Amino acid sequence: MPTQLPRHEIPTASSPEALEILHNSLIRSIDKLENSPNGFNRTFNSSLTFARSLCATDATASRLQSWEAFVSAMQVGSALFSAAAISEGTVDCRIADKMRVIPAVGPQYYADAGNWINAFWLAAVCRESSRMDQLSRVPISLLRASGAEYDEYVYHWVDSLQTYWQEAPGLVDKLVATIDSSYPDVARNTDRELLEKVLYQPINLFHRFLRQDHDGFNEALVEALEHHRQYWTANAQRADSPEGFVALGPLAMACLAYDSGFPIDVESDYLPRALLHRSWVGEFET
Repeated sequence: MPTQLPRHEIPTASSPEALEILHNSLIRSIDKLENSPNGFNRTFNSSLTFARSLCATDATASRLQSWEAFVSAMQVGSALFSAAAISEGTVDCRIADKMRVIPAVGPQYYADAGNWINAFWLAAVCRESSRMDQLSRVPISLLRASGAEYDEYVYHWVDSLQTYWQEAPGLVDKLVATIDSSYPDVARNTDRELLEKVLYQPINLFHRFLRQDHDGFNEALVEALEHHRQYWTANAQRADSPEGFVALGPLAMACLAYDSGFPIDVESDYLPRALLHRSWVGEFET
């Protein structure tokens, strides 16, 4: 019997009218990227917010609109790093059902490790192997050039994920470095509660995944979702934030495990069922 872990009560789910306004604003931002790629950060954040907001009333992501929203967010995140990876010319990117020609921008403040991790999670959830390939080739030096002040464990974590996906040597040592540098007394630039309850959880899941520890993975998944719920219900502002409606990192890890034959013995609206079970994959060109 799967472990059931209910999502927290969402105080004010967006109305259909509010979602329509958010969607229209997002499409306008996407359309502007060809002429103004400096809007990438805002557009990526808006696309994630829209996808998560839809899950407030479509907890299983069973509606096509929800899948379209996650795909668009994935496309924006991947395009962001395609444009940042070169300093001259253009890149061709499919975003929101259209091919777009976007100017190269080179290193930018928004081409940072945090956005890279979210982009990688979205590509994993959408089962976009080619975009995971592309993201895995993004140099760590480009992420550092953003000027963002991340703790060192974040860069070890990106390096671990890239090494895993590229099937390159040294993964175990890199993951050990990630874990060792993620202790709160070492990672001092990161809020302790956020680190322990949200940011560290995918690392723990990845460790269980690599060990092919099916039972341990499911135990860690329950723990990750419990911590996620604790963090996002600590106050009213967090409880109402779309960022807490879906546990994106644990979801991405669960997708990798599911595709590798792990039995996922946890059911939760934090892990939209249609996304986990790749129900919409192949529905349209992405």
